Amino acid sequence: MKKLILAGFISLVSISSTFAAEHEVRMLNSGKDGSMVFEPAVVKAKEGDTIKFIPTDSGHSVSSTYVPEGAESWESEIGKEFTVTVNKAGTYVYKCAPHVVMAMVGLIKVGDDPVSDKAKEAAKELAKTFVMNKDRMEKYLAEADKIDTEQEAKQESSNKNTAEQS
Repeated sequence: MKKLILAGFISLVSISSTFAAEHEVRMLNSGKDGSMVFEPAVVKAKEGDTIKFIPTDSGHSVSSTYVPEGAESWESEIGKEFTVTVNKAGTYVYKCAPHVVMAMVGLIKVGDDPVSDKAKEAAKELAKTFVMNKDRMEKYLAEADKIDTEQEAKQESSNKNTAEQS
């Protein structure tokens, strides 16, 4: 009986981990948004997904500056690959500590809720420290909001199609 319970538990764990995705974010000296960037800068994830930050230069790091309530903050070593699991829905704001003044920042959007006012406020406070690329955070917040709008439009379309078929 114990073996059967253990086998069932292992099956559940492996099934749940099958649905978790790993997202890769590269830390770049130069990318599509200019110098000192994370690519992609805005990640859409689900609870339980992992985000793997890959430095392409030994001078980059990643640390959270805002996490949803109940989530744990994180900070990597400089020049080291780092993986974080996002277990709480909400918006995570992060930076490269050595290059934050150059607006080397990003967002992780977990779940379908809109970006919270607290996350927006924290992101805007962080943006006050930028000496260049001052509009980058606003651009990323707009991109995260666009994710929400696109999902709402898809849901409304799906609901409309379902209603028409009834």
